[in-house]
Amino acid sequence: MSDLKPALEAVLMVVDEPAAEAHLAKVLDRTPREVADALHELADEYTADGRGFELRRVAGGWRYYTRPAHAAAVEAFVLDGQQARLTQAALETLAVVAYRQPVSRSRVSAVRGVNCDGVMRTLLQRGLVEEAGAEPETGAILYRTTNYFLERMGLRGLDELPELAPFLPEADAVEPDSLEGVPSFDPDRDEPADEETTEA
Repeated sequence: MSDLKPALEAVLMVVDEPAAEAHLAKVLDRTPREVADALHELADEYTADGRGFELRRVAGGWRYYTRPAHAAAVEAFVLDGQQARLTQAALETLAVVAYRQPVSRSRVSAVRGVNCDGVMRTLLQRGLVEEAGAEPETGAILYRTTNYFLERMGLRGLDELPELAPFLPEADAVEPDSLEGVPSFDPDRDEPADEETTEA
């Protein structure tokens, strides 16, 4: 295994998406077990040495990531004062797709209470969501998150998404009288509310 770990490091340095163990094994002419063991050993070594990067298994493969402890330094270098983040509207829309997928645009709009067509186009262009067939009843296109979404979020799968309950307001905390005039958005209705024209 003495030459396997350096070979894995060299390959992982040039991948632009998580590399699967089976693919690495085929390329390096090793067994999947040998590759898996070597990858875990490398990951443990980087952690033990306190390196500024780590080797993580996400979205069905392995890839190098900078450690969260050094996020500020990396952000300062990459952005250099430029903000290239998703808007709040895009983040909210992405969250709805992630937790309700596969889901149609009209249902996402119903959950958010605004038209989200423009935001969905942005998420599609960035490769964070993709088409996932059509709704049998209406023929509406359904959307789901992509492996790129998992990669960017550092997740192995959708089952690692955090539970929503801790972030929802407690029912007892809202006085009944205070609900008057507050719109109620039914995620299962098909008609979106007033269009939100400023999102991008």
